[in-house]
Order: sequence, then C-alpha cells, then structure tokens
Amino acid sequence: MIPGIGPVRVRRLLEAMGSVERVLLAREAELASVEGISHDLARKIIQGRDEVDLDREKKLTNEHGVEVFDCEDEFYPQSLKEIYDPPLVLYVKGKLPARFSMGIGVIGTREPTIYGRENAKKFSFQLAYAGVPIISGLARGVDTFAHQGALAAKGATWAVVGCGLMTCYPSENQSLMDKIAEEHCVISEFPMETKPDRQTFPMRNRIVSGLSHGVLVIEAGIHSGALITARMALDQGRQVYAVPGRIDHPEAKGCHALLKQGAKLVEGVEDILQDLNLLMPPVQKQIEGPVIEALSEEERSIFAVLGSEEVHLDRVIQTAVPKT
Repeated sequence: MIPGIGPVRVRRLLEAMGSVERVLLAREAELASVEGISHDLARKIIQGRDEVDLDREKKLTNEHGVEVFDCEDEFYPQSLKEIYDPPLVLYVKGKLPARFSMGIGVIGTREPTIYGRENAKKFSFQLAYAGVPIISGLARGVDTFAHQGALAAKGATWAVVGCGLMTCYPSENQSLMDKIAEEHCVISEFPMETKPDRQTFPMRNRIVSGLSHGVLVIEAGIHSGALITARMALDQGRQVYAVPGRIDHPEAKGCHALLKQGAKLVEGVEDILQDLNLLMPPVQKQIEGPVIEALSEEERSIFAVLGSEEVHLDRVIQTAVPKT
C-alpha cells in the first residue's frame, strides 16, 4: 500500500532487517542503506506508517467477502513461492480450492477472430473437463472466452485481475467476475481500491503464469501483451504452448513467433494433456454423449450439418431446415 515498494524491495528489506516490525520502526538512514531503497523511498516508508489506513482496508475486505493471505499462509499457492517476485499478499474473493494445483494459463488478444474465440472456448472447456484449472486475466477477448469455456465444462477457473477487487475491468465483465467468484475465485495482489493502469497488468500477468504449469497462447499480434506473459512463463520455468493460425493474419504473428522460438505447437488438447500426464476421452465421444441427447430433433438436424470447418448459413438452411 506504499507506492514504489513491491515484492523484490520488501524481500531485500526483510533480509536486511529481519522482520516487518523492524522495517516499520527503522530510521531513514537505516532504510536507505538497503540495496534498492533510495532516501526518497525510505521517506515514503516512514510516511506510510501514518498515511496508510489499514483499518479501512480491513473493513473493505470484510464488506466485500475478500480474504487476504501472505506468503507464509498455508493457503498461499506453492507455485507462486517459486517465482522471482511472488506477490506479498493475495486478495481472494470466492471459494478457495482445497489446494491451488497448477493449471493452464490461457491468454491472447483482446480482439480475437472467430477462430481465436472458438479455440479459446474449446481448449478451455476440454482442459477444465479433464480437471485442469483454467487461469486467465478476465480481460476482453481470449481471456473472457477462456473463462466462459471452463465454466461451461463445470471445471475450475481462476481470474487474476490487474486492479483491486472493488473494481471490475473491463466493466462489461462484471457478471462474469461475479459468477467466477461464486463458483471459484478471483485473485488480486492489489489493495481493494486500486484502479487498473499500465503497470498493474504486467504485474498481474506474472501471477497468471506463476500459478500455471504452462501458458497457452491462442491468438496474439506480434506486439501483444500475451507475448510478455509468455516470456514471464519462460523465465519462471513454465512451458509455453501456441496455437498456429493463418499465415496472412496479423493476430497469428505472435503465436508463430513463439513457435519459431521453441513453443510447443498445439493442434488439440491432447498435446497439453500429454505433458500433464492426464487422459481425456476424445472430443467426439464427448459430443456423442449427453450433449446430443439433450438436443431436439430440429437441433440434431442442424448439428449434423456442422463439421470441423466453417459452414455457411445458407448451406445450413438448405440442408437442415425443413421446407415449408
């Protein structure tokens, strides 16, 4: 809650002084003697003792049903402790899992094509159906469809947001955020009233990758923020997966660049499940199960026309819709 003081600087302060209490009682000169702490930052720490309203923060977490864990708490994910700059605390709203098992981060562009949107839903549905948590950032585009796919499969999905839990960004995802919090959980490292900005999103991304066995990039431009997350994943020792796209489409350039650099090419969910040592029924068997049984006769005739490739609406009408 003190500007300019993040996980790395706090770790250095604790290593130098031994405890949070000693840091908060230290004089400016003592603080400034620690690597990475300037006199200006030392003064901010001292000022923060009086300016930070901890009682208000506790009240807000209670009012909004948010729990706060530090890295020594038993609920703090072990996988996050392994990264270079683990969050000092996690604010969690929703249902805590029995344990934060490593999942798959699903990331990509905020403006996906139909191909990207459908792949985000499909892969997330199949992974969640197989018991793999889907982790994403609740952003527009691929993140949104990833969460929706996991929820449709009745699987686990965790949203890591780049702001405090009193804010939903983007605002149109408020209902999705509420549903995730109701059935699973929404996670932030930021104080409750923190607004999103250009710095909070890259910080959020390292948590997405840190909670994951690997990250799956569905669709991303060459300058996409998803590529930053992919680099963070590599730095953290995580696997990077990428879905190829059309060679002439700009939203495929980022994925193709990752593939050239050694990311694992993903054509089907089994390419990821093999790494996780999980087995999953073939997709066709899932479709022939209870989903088909729930369709009406008219819906089945439409479903029969659809295949793995795009089908023009005119063909569906001509083939499946009864002539009157």
